[in-house]
Amino acid sequence: MKNKFYAYIQNLQDQIVAGLEAVDGKAKFREDIWERPEGGGGRTRVIENGNVFEKGGVNISAVHGKLPDSMQKLFNVGEADFFACGLSLVIHPKSPMVPTVHANWRYFEMYDDAGNVINSWFGGGQDLTPYYLFEEDATHFHQTCKTACDKHNPEFYPKYKKQCDAYFWNTHRFEARGIGGLFFDYCKATEEMSMENWFNFVSEVGNSFLEAYVPIVEKRKNLPFTEAQKTWQEIRRGRYVEFNLVHDKGTLFGLKTNGRIESILMSLPPHVQWVYDHHPEPGSEEEKLIQVLENPVNWIKIVE
Repeated sequence: MKNKFYAYIQNLQDQIVAGLEAVDGKAKFREDIWERPEGGGGRTRVIENGNVFEKGGVNISAVHGKLPDSMQKLFNVGEADFFACGLSLVIHPKSPMVPTVHANWRYFEMYDDAGNVINSWFGGGQDLTPYYLFEEDATHFHQTCKTACDKHNPEFYPKYKKQCDAYFWNTHRFEARGIGGLFFDYCKATEEMSMENWFNFVSEVGNSFLEAYVPIVEKRKNLPFTEAQKTWQEIRRGRYVEFNLVHDKGTLFGLKTNGRIESILMSLPPHVQWVYDHHPEPGSEEEKLIQVLENPVNWIKIVE
């Protein structure tokens, strides 16, 4: 399974990079191949200063070795060997009218002293972080997620949408990072779902990513915007940074397992502001976004 999934994310990285380069029309992804001293490595691809994308990365990694003490405590296990691979992406557009997007699909194994697999699971998801709220874009993103889920289990979308709203929650700000999507973790074999079934589901979601995001970018990338709207984008990016550094499990795992720091922190945008005690104008489009972030919405119902 680990070889099958790693081959899948290598191909998916190629597809997503090609799709995003086509949308941007100018910038190309720069590739870095890196190795982890304790075992494994990855392929980082970063885009910067494009027509559409200010900064972004589409990274894959496959790392293995002894499970660090901090991870042993997290998983409530003793000494063990592990293997983890995944694709992680974050794209920060130049225009505040185009949303930031994040996605991740991953697979994890743990082994006993004899090298037998004693635990394995999938995780991942995709979520959208707009700076200005276009309800039809939110609906499109969520409908694409739901369509992918429904092919495998009609209960998956409401379950993983709810988990996404709960996970991407800036508890110290009492608001969501964005308008959500899907989040699933510790997807293990059961009587109903084999690991092969989980692979099919996770790859279905991964394959839906470009369909979920690119039409939104195409629709919004040429809209005019003001300096004030760009400032708002940079203030909201600050909240994105706060979440990734304070709450994000993937960032934590990378830092705790001696991952490549440039690849881990590629998720941070290049230009960010922290304005003291900032509040949007009452009745403004900015306030409209905040109200949705404070109270997650069931976006599919908007079109029903």
